[in-house]
Amino acid sequence: MTEAELETYLHDNIPLTRAMAVRVVSIAPDKVVLGAPLAPNINVHDTVFGGSASTLATITAWSLIYTRLLAAGRTCDLVIQRSTMEFIKPIRGDFTAVAVMSDGSEWADFLRTLDRKGRARITVEATLDFADALAGLFRGDFVALRS
Repeated sequence: MTEAELETYLHDNIPLTRAMAVRVVSIAPDKVVLGAPLAPNINVHDTVFGGSASTLATITAWSLIYTRLLAAGRTCDLVIQRSTMEFIKPIRGDFTAVAVMSDGSEWADFLRTLDRKGRARITVEATLDFADALAGLFRGDFVALRS
């Protein structure tokens, strides 16, 4: 899947991403980076609204799992089960979210469980970055359900 294909998929299937002007910055097998501008995500303090920041982090982590599942030949419903978000500093401009996952045993266990039971859970972390500095930390548990 290319950056343009993922961006189109997100905008067509998760309308909030279009309203937030989410863009796909890059996709790699172990990393997804999404970005968003301040203007459609601004709050009364002229910083990014916390809900927008949390949403971008969630969608970035979701996108990493989604693209990896596609690459592994798995078609699934993918939902978030629970998450935490730590806001470290205000975001006063365009920002990005970065989700990274190695090809370690956690991913292999996730796929084996999905194949065996038809559902599996995995935890993914993402960072929010603004002006080359860490602005937030996200951790989410996602569940894949075989379609």
